[in-house]
Amino acid sequence: MANDYIPQNDALFNNWFKFMNQYVNAKCTGQSPAWTHIPEAALTTLQGAYAAWYNAYSATLGPHTKVDTEGKNDAKKAAVAVIRPFVNQYLRFPPVTNEDRTAMGIPNKDGHRTPVQPPEEGPSYSVMQMGPGALGIVYRDGDKGKRGSKPKGMTGAEIHYGVPEEAPEKQEDLPGMVWATRCPHSIRFREADRGKRAYFALKWSTRKEKCESPWSEIQSEIVP
Repeated sequence: MANDYIPQNDALFNNWFKFMNQYVNAKCTGQSPAWTHIPEAALTTLQGAYAAWYNAYSATLGPHTKVDTEGKNDAKKAAVAVIRPFVNQYLRFPPVTNEDRTAMGIPNKDGHRTPVQPPEEGPSYSVMQMGPGALGIVYRDGDKGKRGSKPKGMTGAEIHYGVPEEAPEKQEDLPGMVWATRCPHSIRFREADRGKRAYFALKWSTRKEKCESPWSEIQSEIVP
């Protein structure tokens, strides 16, 4: 299996499985064992799987028959069927550390997401009439970006809007807000707003983490 932590090559598999057994056994035995969460029956099953595998594998190290090869392959499948649930159930943090897993050749899951870097500029966009009472926002990443494109890590655009009596001085004065992930994004206005001028300002956002870009410029369009 590609990118699997269990080696495909039989010799490498044998060495890896043997060492993992030894490592686990050393952690679980002694007067003050580091690991006490693994039942003795599970340890016995793991050790038995290695013994069965090694017996079948060693039979193929010299002249051997097709039956020997088939037996070795079956023993490997049986061993893997023991290894995977053992690793998933018992070789997890805590108390097994990332250092322990690395030593045993078991990959660690990255528990830390790479922080999303906020864009340096807000969205480029235009406002278009989309029929009676509706205006559409067409946004893009930069002046030369494709329609609907977004900066890396951004999941959408916050569209802030309003139909004030006077032009707003700053973007924060716009009372309405919708979340847009598709382009164009249509906003339908009240019948009473038709013929009035609507104002808009956008910014990129990740929504959940609230990693945001700076504001765009304010634009306006007559509500048809």
